[in-house]
Amino acid sequence: MRVSRGVPLLASALLAVVATGPAAAGSASGRPADPGGAHCARQEHVRVTGAAHQQLACLPDLTTAALAGTPYTDTADQAGLTAAGTRSPSGVPGLQIDGYFPDTSHSNATHGWRHDAQFVIRLPDRWNGGLVVTGAPGTRKQYATDKAISDHVLALGYAYAATDKGNSGADFYRDGRRPGDAVAEWNMRTTQLTRAAQQAVAKRYGQAPRRTYMTGISNGGYLTRWQLENHPELYDGGVDWEGALWTAEGPNLLTSLPSAVARSLGKARDEDLYAVGFARGSEFLWPYHEKAYWGVTQKIYRAEFDPAYDPARPGSSAGSTPEQVLAPCASDAAYDYASRPASVHRAVARVALTGRIGRPLITLHGDLDALLPKAADSDVYARMIDGRGRDGMHRYYTVEGGTHTDGLYDTYPDRLRPILPCYRAAFGALTAWVEDGSVPPADRTIARPASGDVVNSCEI
Repeated sequence: MRVSRGVPLLASALLAVVATGPAAAGSASGRPADPGGAHCARQEHVRVTGAAHQQLACLPDLTTAALAGTPYTDTADQAGLTAAGTRSPSGVPGLQIDGYFPDTSHSNATHGWRHDAQFVIRLPDRWNGGLVVTGAPGTRKQYATDKAISDHVLALGYAYAATDKGNSGADFYRDGRRPGDAVAEWNMRTTQLTRAAQQAVAKRYGQAPRRTYMTGISNGGYLTRWQLENHPELYDGGVDWEGALWTAEGPNLLTSLPSAVARSLGKARDEDLYAVGFARGSEFLWPYHEKAYWGVTQKIYRAEFDPAYDPARPGSSAGSTPEQVLAPCASDAAYDYASRPASVHRAVARVALTGRIGRPLITLHGDLDALLPKAADSDVYARMIDGRGRDGMHRYYTVEGGTHTDGLYDTYPDRLRPILPCYRAAFGALTAWVEDGSVPPADRTIARPASGDVVNSCEI
């Protein structure tokens, strides 16, 4: 049995090569890792296995502080994921590889490629022997977590790799031939990138990574859970930041969001939202989510797993204007997942989670998440892990005042706190757990401090 949680059980610039002196690198445990390579050394050997196209750039700084406004990142795709006052490290020289794997879909227009399965791999000069892999949250693309994740892990010395998951945008569900194909591709592309990035690391540094960590936000958190369940041989551990939960019989997004969409159309009461897991106290966030999240999220995932539900819209686009994309649909407000045909449940089962993690995992979830309420998500996933007898490999921290996107802190600084600093602390706790045997604290709620810099500090 899991120990008591203490909380109720329960989302091309010009290639420049600059010669510098040898880099003094070390592994996460302090052992030398990079054998004194110069700036972007061995770049001529670096080829991403399986890539249909790749571009290499030797850069003086791989962080967003230097890359903003260049083709090497996309700050617009990072909007809302971090609070305005977030401090991020900079000054990490190294090699960046942009490219794509063979794919038949074309939703990602980054670099003008109009080609999906795009990735970015960053290889810092001062390498600590590790690799961090992630996938885009929501329907975003490969640069979405540059500020939230890449900057931090690069400054620690990790190589970094991110994927667009093989499809993106509000019409992602149009990729594939049968229900569930698009989400199934997310998992495949993450596995593909992990293997390719491990080989690219070996070619750049002359040795394979000693540690590989999987991590992500929202859909990236789902990918973290799925990878640790299905490919534990590739990873040493992971940090799951409010990962989406998919289970064949529920709960999942299709069991909680219909009530939210119904409320936005005036067809449900607040009590109906509480009944499917939305937290009391999160009501002040609901108007924003009515406009920005609930309608489009219900629409696109219902179309992904159950395209036959609405005969008027089978295979149709989510919309061509922002208003159309975000608008709730009355048919989705009436959606009843439990009564849908077995074929729909089988489509979800293809990508469902089981709780059978094979590596250490730390989960973070805000108690005011108004898109993926924790009572219907991470609380349930923690119980699933317990039921599989894997609770010894899991730690679950509820972030008091945390919500699905840290950018909302700037609107409600008196009621919210960003999760990012707790994520950074959790990542440190994970690596210490894996590499030094320092077991993290038991599951608990991380209280919102009454004072201090909540944007940049957190203690696990």
